[in-house]
Amino acid sequence: MPHIALVTLVVRDYDEALSFYTGALGFDLVEDTDRGDGSRWVVVRPRGTEGTGLLLARAKDEAQAASIGAQTGGRVGFFLHTEDFAADHARMTAAGVRFLEEPRHEVYGTVAVFEDLHGNRWDLLQPA
Repeated sequence: MPHIALVTLVVRDYDEALSFYTGALGFDLVEDTDRGDGSRWVVVRPRGTEGTGLLLARAKDEAQAASIGAQTGGRVGFFLHTEDFAADHARMTAAGVRFLEEPRHEVYGTVAVFEDLHGNRWDLLQPA
């Protein structure tokens, strides 16, 4: 059955992005392969999951660099589900993740919007 395996996220620097995603967000590093041309194949995904991962791709030109942090036009573009909102929110806040709002309780669950290191918006969401 087809499924989405990876979503590309354009970043400034591989190591800076790896530090944020594996450190502040607690993601696992799935792969970091030197491609021999100065680029790398860098894949991360939420700790302990086997689903869709993020391909962290360093911008190669000005057009790609201009999209960093604005890949979804300022909308929330990524949704990080959790089974323990309070614990993950506290851990991420302590790690320096910038939340744009206080946690709120909606019909669909507990949620708060945060920004990644480049300003892309994410929902931290514990579904109801």
